[in-house]
Amino acid sequence: MATVMPPRIVDAHHHVWDLTARPQPWITGEALAPLARTFTADELAAEARATGVVGTVVVQTVCVPEETPELLALAAGNDLVAGVVGWTDLTAPDVADALRALRELPGGDRLVGIRHQVQEEPDLHWLLRPDVRRGLLAVAAAGLAYDLVVKPHQLPAATLAAAGLTGLTFVLDHLGKPPIATGEVAPWAADLRHFAALPNTVCKLSGLVTEAAPGRWLMEDLKPYADAAMEAFGPQRLLFGSDWPVCTLEAGYQEVVRIADGLTEGLSAAEKSAVFHDNAVRVYGL
Repeated sequence: MATVMPPRIVDAHHHVWDLTARPQPWITGEALAPLARTFTADELAAEARATGVVGTVVVQTVCVPEETPELLALAAGNDLVAGVVGWTDLTAPDVADALRALRELPGGDRLVGIRHQVQEEPDLHWLLRPDVRRGLLAVAAAGLAYDLVVKPHQLPAATLAAAGLTGLTFVLDHLGKPPIATGEVAPWAADLRHFAALPNTVCKLSGLVTEAAPGRWLMEDLKPYADAAMEAFGPQRLLFGSDWPVCTLEAGYQEVVRIADGLTEGLSAAEKSAVFHDNAVRVYGL
């Protein structure tokens, strides 16, 4: 049975970027051309508030030290952006000092997590490297979460990393980017279940429309993957995220919210509130 959307929503995953400040090297090719412009928090705000969004978490897009201070400053001056998932070099010997320095910047109290573009790392076991593990321990010691942006073949290494760092909450972005365009569910679903079996893991219901077949996907294409995530994590460990503006390649902001609503059809009002609001507040300490 369908439920009414919670009156208060936290969007646990979106981005902003200013191409006059720095390039976004990942925006290449004709398919991504619509993203090759500046996207601001002000542009997001009107649509977000129209859907009942009361807070957001802005997430890093490039692995450079300059971006995170800018996102923190944005959060400090914006009553919608409640948290920042930033970047720092996990392999640096002074990673703990770097995290401390970020916390001391304007908006540093909004730093809630760290992320690295693991999906771009050629080393399948990058997350298991001793220098990376040391950095992840520093993230845990700082009381932050760690966002995982990985592809399906990297899920087993992510599971091993999370199993070895039980004091750190691992937040899996975009369900681990399942192969929705091909319709293949296994072995992704099995690897997802192994990751979800760990108590220090949660998952974002985000980024699905851009993993589907471009321009010709249906809700039915997304549902098996959302259902697998719901079965693996349960409504208490799933977080809604729009993945704006990347989502605009396939769906507008309000449509993405409606899609997530449909994919969670049948949850109780309390369970829906958990997915769309409460879990993000708890996981990120918003």
